[in-house]
Amino acid sequence: MEGKGTCGIALMLMLTFIAASGAAESSSSEASFIKKTIKSHKIVIFSKSYCPYCKRAKAVFEELNVVPYVVELNERDDGSSIQDALSEIVGRRTVPQVFIDGEHLGGSDDTVEAFQSGELAKLLGIASEDADNDDDL
Repeated sequence: MEGKGTCGIALMLMLTFIAASGAAESSSSEASFIKKTIKSHKIVIFSKSYCPYCKRAKAVFEELNVVPYVVELNERDDGSSIQDALSEIVGRRTVPQVFIDGEHLGGSDDTVEAFQSGELAKLLGIASEDADNDDDL
């Protein structure tokens, strides 16, 4: 009887390990997607199309006449997994998450603050007089 219990526990542990390995591979592929995306584009926004904070961050770049690469997580089958991997990378689960030249800028408030201070224009190589820092954002 004791042997059967031990086998059952061993089987459960093995199945748990296999399931965890699959999850790790999955999040690893999402992490790879995130890293590849932020290396391939000057500006990347991980967003959800209906989110008002995401709309505000995208409006900042529109104001600067700059077109970011936007990943709309809610429009992708793997969007939730990408958001999980993104939270592991940046330490936040919220959207938007904005990257410039492969570096994490932050969320909506961080983006607006960088815009209003002129820091965003500097990061993008835009002359500060070209960036009309609108306080309405």
